[in-house]
Amino acid sequence: MKRFFLAFLALLVLCGAGASAEVWFYAHRPGPLEKALDHVVPHGSTARIAHDLAEARIIPSGPFSEVHFRLIARLTAGQGALHAAELNFPAQASVLDVLHVLRHAAPVRHYLTIPEGLTARQIAQMIAQDTMLTGDVPPFAEGTLLPQTIAFERGAPRAQIVHRLEDLMRETLARVWAGRVPDPSITSPEQLLVLASIVERETGNSAERPEVARVFLNRLAQGMKLQSDPTAIYDLSEGMGAIDHGITHDELHRAGPHNTYVIDGLPPSPICSPGLAALDAVAHPASGDMLYFVADGHGAHGFSHDLREHNRRVETLRSLKASKTPAKKP
Repeated sequence: MKRFFLAFLALLVLCGAGASAEVWFYAHRPGPLEKALDHVVPHGSTARIAHDLAEARIIPSGPFSEVHFRLIARLTAGQGALHAAELNFPAQASVLDVLHVLRHAAPVRHYLTIPEGLTARQIAQMIAQDTMLTGDVPPFAEGTLLPQTIAFERGAPRAQIVHRLEDLMRETLARVWAGRVPDPSITSPEQLLVLASIVERETGNSAERPEVARVFLNRLAQGMKLQSDPTAIYDLSEGMGAIDHGITHDELHRAGPHNTYVIDGLPPSPICSPGLAALDAVAHPASGDMLYFVADGHGAHGFSHDLREHNRRVETLRSLKASKTPAKKP
């Protein structure tokens, strides 16, 4: 009887050793993923997570595989809880690798880039069209969001993105205003923002922005109309910031609340969301007494001190455009 008991005990030890070896092998062997994968792990029990991972082919499929996964998760429970999130699983991740990701990896980050110079309507469309976000886009005023690349997790509320960009603009505008070179034509951070939005739309050349800002500041100081085309276009486009044709002389002089060919001084609100470079250009403009600028036909602008010089530059631009226009067929 004693001999039988010892033999039975030895068999249990051997079976246990075999089972342990099988679990060890399963825990360490490379998984079925052929390439790295971003996968949304659901909330729920370990059994639900195991089934989800098996269906996604992150761990081997089949009921025995899922049972083994649950067993290993329980044996290693002291290493932390399993998290539900969008996570990145590396190619051929073993079960231990998968459990490490579930316990310790940061959620996958997505990015939304808001370029400088977009209007509130354009920005709202971009945020609304991002399928990784959820919820509605809350209303926000023109120019109150700082152009930025912003990171977020899948499922983040659209309102959260808007409020983060609003906070960034408030903080940035306050910092720029505090470090500005004082100018009597700009008496508040709000006015600086308005003028920066015009500078942003007038030129994409960062080196020119301080000069463009100086032109407008000089005009404000002399009581001249700013005569900025983008302000007229803003009204014509009903806040979209672009029209489908070259603006005409009549359109430039059409009445509108932001049209600086018609109104005196600054518009009542921004015409886009300016970036940091445009804000800094108004806060630290170039020196000089220039009052005009016009495109030079080569991607930059020429700046003039008086109307005569400006008109010469305009004629040069017209001649350059005419020389590039293909001749019409007879």
